[in-house]
Amino acid sequence: MQNIKPTVIAIAGASASGKTLFAQTIFDELLPELGGDGISIIKEDAYYRDQDNLIMSERVKTNYDHPSAFEHSLMRDQLIALIKDETVQCPQYCYKTHTRLKSTVELKPTKIILVEGILLFSNPELLDCFDIKVYIDTPLDICLIRRIQRDTAERGRSVDSITNQYIETVRPMYYRYIEPSKEFADIVITRGGKNRMAIEVLKAKIRQLTQAHQLKIIKK
Repeated sequence: MQNIKPTVIAIAGASASGKTLFAQTIFDELLPELGGDGISIIKEDAYYRDQDNLIMSERVKTNYDHPSAFEHSLMRDQLIALIKDETVQCPQYCYKTHTRLKSTVELKPTKIILVEGILLFSNPELLDCFDIKVYIDTPLDICLIRRIQRDTAERGRSVDSITNQYIETVRPMYYRYIEPSKEFADIVITRGGKNRMAIEVLKAKIRQLTQAHQLKIIKK
């Protein structure tokens, strides 16, 4: 990367708002074009705290929608390392066991770094790492329906456990932390992760940024 600072694009929003789909779609569609050193993606969920010290009955009581559930300091350190052209070992999280896996994933520096998660804009230290901030604004009733569909199919959870968690922590934390953080966004996107126009606009901006990287390298 020759000391050219990468661009970090953060995509935040409520749980099941479509932010993961939005970020993943951009990544998947630009990866063949930009290559492995051109774009990467980091998920905030990977930084849920290790809970190996807790038994399962205690792990399920964790408020996973509160900032304290995440090791944001590690996330920030690793983002800074990537910005400095250093490789990092990103943690992995298992939703079924509610703790981290023993293995990590190696992430190398790229020109464009996509970051997605629910509480990215609630942490001032993380905000300083982001060059472009995108907020996916989806009605909560839609988010709840998507969450039920996702968690029953992919995470082996019951409808009762999902709705109870939604009432006790998800919805309250949304109004306390997530929705207020929208004020920090540079771009607010409606209609979730399938907003094709928004996807194309951000892809065009990323192409522009990548071309600027190339020009800087040539000038050097």
